Amino acid sequence: MMSDAVVFSLVFAGLVVLRIVAAMIVFAWILPRGVHCPNCDAITLRVENGVWARLLPWLRKSWCMECEWEGMLRLVPAQSRPDITNNLSHSGQLPLSSKKSSK
Repeated sequence: MMSDAVVFSLVFAGLVVLRIVAAMIVFAWILPRGVHCPNCDAITLRVENGVWARLLPWLRKSWCMECEWEGMLRLVPAQSRPDITNNLSHSGQLPLSSKKSSK
């Protein structure tokens, strides 16, 4: 039979671990989702950080060139990512789908 001190220690340690896990879940849930800055809605740049990428692969460290915001964003699944290529400049060139083929 375990002593009361051991049972109390295990229960107390379990509650501490559950609080940490719950806080991490809430933190991940409130993070913005996607590639847009939460301050100015501009597209952010991904900042490579090997430690964050290995520990938390579902998050990405981002930086906004417009307002210089830096923080974490949740990754969007590939099938629901917004098409950001329409917003980028193509140096006056027509899209590939509308070019006439040269015969």
